Amino acid sequence: MVVGPVQTHCYQHDPDRSQERRRNASRGGKSKSSGGELLDLKRQLKGLAAGVLDGSVDRGAAAVANQLLNTVVRVVEQQRKIRETEELAARLEALEEVLKGRRAG
Repeated sequence: MVVGPVQTHCYQHDPDRSQERRRNASRGGKSKSSGGELLDLKRQLKGLAAGVLDGSVDRGAAAVANQLLNTVVRVVEQQRKIRETEELAARLEALEEVLKGRRAG
């Protein structure tokens, strides 16, 4: 990371930005929860398929359940995109602050 002329630390080591880094890291940690959700959805879909194949689950009910589970997958993906956009916005803001410091110096 580049340090501007009026700065003594880069973004990653600036003590004044420790809270911001902690918030960003906290957001990043939340992305792991969607991995668990996806594994659960995958398990449900496999169970649904197995039920249809062995005749224990009605095909019509399975089709509706599959549609609902696909909706959940889209919601999880949308959440990931929003989180990624927020993280990129925070990084862009940090870079803009560095550039402002350079222009002022």
